[in-house]
Amino acid sequence: MTTYAAPIRDMQFVLHDLLEISKQDLSGYNELEPEFTEAILDAAGKLASEVLAPLNRVGDHEGCTLENGVVRTPTGFRAAFDQMREGGWTALDCDPDYGGQGMPYVIGLAAGELFSASNMAFTMYQGLTHGAYSAIHAHGSDEQKATYLPKMVSCEWTGTMNLTEPHAGTDLGMLRTKAEPQDDGSYLISGQKIFISAGDHDMSENVIHLVLAKAPGGGESTKGISLFIVPKFLVNEDGSLGARNAVSVGNLEEKMGIHGNSTCVMNYDGAKGWLLGDLHKGMRAMFTMMNEARLGVGLQGYAVAEAAYQNAVTYARERLQGRAVTGDANPAGPADPLIVHPDIRRNLMDQKSFLEGARALAFWGAYLIDRARLAEDKTADDLISLLTPVIKGFLTDKGFDSAVQAQQVFGGHGYIEEQGMSQFVRDSRIAMIYEGANGVQALDLVGRKLAAEGGKPIMAFFEMIKAEIKAHEGDAALKADFLEPLKSASKDLQAAGMYFMQQGMKDPNAALSGSYDFMHLFGHVALGLMWTRMAAAAKKALAEGRGDRQFYETKLATGRYYMARQLPATAMHLARIQSGADPVMALDADRF
Repeated sequence: MTTYAAPIRDMQFVLHDLLEISKQDLSGYNELEPEFTEAILDAAGKLASEVLAPLNRVGDHEGCTLENGVVRTPTGFRAAFDQMREGGWTALDCDPDYGGQGMPYVIGLAAGELFSASNMAFTMYQGLTHGAYSAIHAHGSDEQKATYLPKMVSCEWTGTMNLTEPHAGTDLGMLRTKAEPQDDGSYLISGQKIFISAGDHDMSENVIHLVLAKAPGGGESTKGISLFIVPKFLVNEDGSLGARNAVSVGNLEEKMGIHGNSTCVMNYDGAKGWLLGDLHKGMRAMFTMMNEARLGVGLQGYAVAEAAYQNAVTYARERLQGRAVTGDANPAGPADPLIVHPDIRRNLMDQKSFLEGARALAFWGAYLIDRARLAEDKTADDLISLLTPVIKGFLTDKGFDSAVQAQQVFGGHGYIEEQGMSQFVRDSRIAMIYEGANGVQALDLVGRKLAAEGGKPIMAFFEMIKAEIKAHEGDAALKADFLEPLKSASKDLQAAGMYFMQQGMKDPNAALSGSYDFMHLFGHVALGLMWTRMAAAAKKALAEGRGDRQFYETKLATGRYYMARQLPATAMHLARIQSGADPVMALDADRF
């Protein structure tokens, strides 16, 4: 049986030593003192470790069932969802006008890490609802907001996003779902959607589907797509539930992981829906959900890996195998614990250095979203737009790798279902696929985000790195261990960008063939920047004699490991990019 403990000390370090959130000039941030955020994270951590984590295996083994058109969630899920609602956790960073607590997004994201790490499948129900809430909040009419948001904030009603169809995944221009306008201003929605997470279940009174469909006059491309609110139960004028809408679950998908989440085939047979946002502008409204969801999926990538890592560390300390090459570490026992062996240490350090860097990057991303929203800071908005495909793609790829490494620590026992490690691997795998497969994230990064605003966001990122290096160049130890590796990695990233500029127009395949490597190169540089900032923060705390000295020294040692052992991967990714399209495109399609 696996366990989970909330990494609150490290989260507090990121929030207060690194981001210094209570000192930021943003609305609500002045209230985020360390004692306040610790109380929130303690309470969320208790719910995560005591309620959600024990249900993780239950959800995996039982899964969801479809009985006479009704989806049943695993044993204990409904009671846990009631606790989630009653504790106000679904409303943490939502608008107070609709029953939310109005906290900054960074706090909602931090709590979300704890919930996702302890039970990813369960947490998706409220996570998707939050995305649907955000889309309606941003694009809905006053009447739509009043009708749907209060119940969605409390998760009495949950939400979904309906994009994919059997023949149309990434290429949404091919979707066939139709929306026929009615005299009363509504539309009749007809079509089938697949892979709809939390599409139906027994934990809420209503499910509010946001559905992409084509209305007359929109044309054939994505420019003709509109977004519609399609509730499972129609809502009466007084807010009570009315008749069942013409939407049903055709089937539950049998999946590799996240068995506790109901992934549905949804059939719309002339279901009544209402336009959300502008006609034929549905992609803009949907991307309000998608961008938030992509940051949340990046979080899932490292959060599940965090839980896997914790169990791997415990096993490595307890499992006796072999003897240390430098002498017996456990002379009274028949063997030494696994953790004495250098290769196990390498494995665990790979995980630890990634996880702590990933947490810093995700929290910084949430801070940038807060700055963009609360201060209308365009620079922050442009920067998080640039970083979103990196956060989603890199953190989920490396998160899955980390979960596999954690499983590896267990050896053969990690392959046995009894230990529970395979669930972390199976659950984390989907994060590389949904909300835009990682190959598409890489294409978006290279094909759109790099050139956005005339390249200003990427140039601002490089200037940020230069400023960080300049600010600490007088510190010899920091310079050798952090600044020089960061400078070298940043040069690799700049060289890759220059290659795309020089070759991309002449041969688009040259840029697209290197896009995935560029996403990973960028991810390593972003984590290198986070580790440089964390190292500076840890050294400052040590110099001032604050807090737990061992914690800060451990932080520095972990950062040095990342800079020495992981960041050099940027040179490999650059070499691959500069090899161009020829090695990738050499074979004709019929030679595979």
